[in-house]
Amino acid sequence: MNPTNALLLSALIAAALAALLWPEKGLLPRWRHLRHAGERTLLEDALKHLYDCEYLGRSTSVASLSGALQIPQGRATEIIILLESQSLSKSTENGPRLTSSGRDYALRVLRIHRLWEQHLAQRTGVSHSDWHRLAERREHDLSETEADHLAAEMGHPVFDPHGDPIPTAGGDIAPRQGYPLTALSQRELATIVHFEDEPEDVYEELSSLGLHLGMSVEVMETSDDSVHFMADGTIYNLAPAMAANVYVMRMPVEEEMGGPYTVLADLCVQERGTVVRISPACYGLERRRLMDLGIVTGTVIEMQMRSPSGDPTAYCIRGATIALRKEQAELIQITRELGGDA
Repeated sequence: MNPTNALLLSALIAAALAALLWPEKGLLPRWRHLRHAGERTLLEDALKHLYDCEYLGRSTSVASLSGALQIPQGRATEIIILLESQSLSKSTENGPRLTSSGRDYALRVLRIHRLWEQHLAQRTGVSHSDWHRLAERREHDLSETEADHLAAEMGHPVFDPHGDPIPTAGGDIAPRQGYPLTALSQRELATIVHFEDEPEDVYEELSSLGLHLGMSVEVMETSDDSVHFMADGTIYNLAPAMAANVYVMRMPVEEEMGGPYTVLADLCVQERGTVVRISPACYGLERRRLMDLGIVTGTVIEMQMRSPSGDPTAYCIRGATIALRKEQAELIQITRELGGDA
């Protein structure tokens, strides 16, 4: 090899080693950082799982941790050993259990997760189907100080948008509200106060059905295969395993179920209705946008025309023509009346 080529080869090798080993920015240090971050995420997710099982009175095991974190059982065993080595958990005859320091750590992670979900619901237009997934990311990198500021900005909320209690900075947490829908007797009235947000696909299906906090429910019939119930006057049918993810509080005997509600999307051309309320399922920025348009209780709205594609639809609201998407119009509950100018 001639001297020029040898020099060029040496330079290329030096550049490659620098790219691999350069402090902080090299590929190897970055890989080590990502591996450490990934391990910490698994550790914190494991702490949350152990806490959730403790909170709900469920047993824990390597198998349950493996399923919750979607990792092989061998890896789950390694995580449990690591938790014990850091005095965050201990082995018992009923499986791994949190120590006092492990419980404090789990509550810090849980607090950040639920605060971030509440932030997404109150302060952003992010879809409810994305709250849990985005909060899963932020719970691992938001500091306690940042969490304290976030809580203060929102007025120190007690519950997240799913109805889960948010731990305080001191580690206090309110008891979970309600009972599973499956615990109701036939013809018993109740109000939805909480949804389990895991498994995520179950929560998304419940949301897609239009179920939300604050709905009044009445169980009509139950069997081994289904729970047949009414919510705000609309009939639903769920598998028992799915219905068990809906938590309710029993209503006083004298209370009556509301609904079914007519919504703005039900209007035909030149038909009009008076706003009763914006559905409790409408949160945050979306709710504020509708209210800023003048959509409040008592507002008369006329449907003027539908776009050729069928969506959006033009409505006359307080003298202004405003286009609303079908999904927005379905959140506005009204009493219907025919004809006239809005």
